[in-house]
Amino acid sequence: MSYSYIGGADGPTSVFLAGEIGVSWLNVFGLIFVILLLIPNIIYAVKYRDVENLCKNKAMNVLEQIGRYGSMFLMVFNIGIAEFGFASTNAFLIYFLGSILLMLTYWIMWIIFFVNPSMWNRMVLAIIPTLLFLLCGCTLGHILLIITAIVFGIGHIYVTYINAKLSEE
Repeated sequence: MSYSYIGGADGPTSVFLAGEIGVSWLNVFGLIFVILLLIPNIIYAVKYRDVENLCKNKAMNVLEQIGRYGSMFLMVFNIGIAEFGFASTNAFLIYFLGSILLMLTYWIMWIIFFVNPSMWNRMVLAIIPTLLFLLCGCTLGHILLIITAIVFGIGHIYVTYINAKLSEE
């Protein structure tokens, strides 16, 4: 029995990496995950349009935004720099199933937040997207996504914590 190997990947992953499922400049799964991340954030922005950012640390606010937009961009667009693809079928399964699990948890936490906003659910809502970006970056072997996810995590968790702390006072 002969197996096809691309970049060290086994059969199904090789097909995925070779483009049979649609890998090109656009990562369809990444696009879906980013859209699913944005929907509850858009609802929040509409529902709480008068809420202002209480974090006055400009460096952390900038870090958060660079990490956020960098991670979202790299989740959706394959730019061909420091991207290695799935090393195995297991990596793809971890990427896919882990992302679905994180997304379900994220949406459940948003529902809880909309019912009863608190410090702990705000912090969970800051951590889950960071974990999603890290999971996708690690399983894809996408170095730039890992870096932007770390930058986002540092900035977003800090800014969220300050905003939650000051809003409770």
